[in-house]
Amino acid sequence: MPLIKNVQRIGLQLAEDTKLLMAEGINVLAIMSNDYESVEADSPKNMKLFSAQYGFNFPYLVDKEQLIGRQYGAVCTPDFFGFNAKGELQYRGRFDELLDAMRLIAKTGHGPKEQTSSMGCSIKWRE
Repeated sequence: MPLIKNVQRIGLQLAEDTKLLMAEGINVLAIMSNDYESVEADSPKNMKLFSAQYGFNFPYLVDKEQLIGRQYGAVCTPDFFGFNAKGELQYRGRFDELLDAMRLIAKTGHGPKEQTSSMGCSIKWRE
């Protein structure tokens, strides 16, 4: 299932939550690691349209070589990661916990002790 189908159900809330985070000085970006050559719906052109449709105002990057996705062990779309000001991974989990987790990281430098793994369709890796 392409990224659009998974993120679509949270798209509006994602746009709202990320606007709040950015207003609080917390940086946000998205990285799409799906093999868009085999999943046309996830092509850069379609991701640009998708981003505009939901009003994403954060950078939306394409991981064409899938290096970032592999480096961080991304497994599904969407898969959320939160880093502190030192660039240390502090959160890896579900969207419904993301806003509070990022605010905690901004305040303390540390993520929540308990985190729930992301859910979604698996990333389409190149062979």
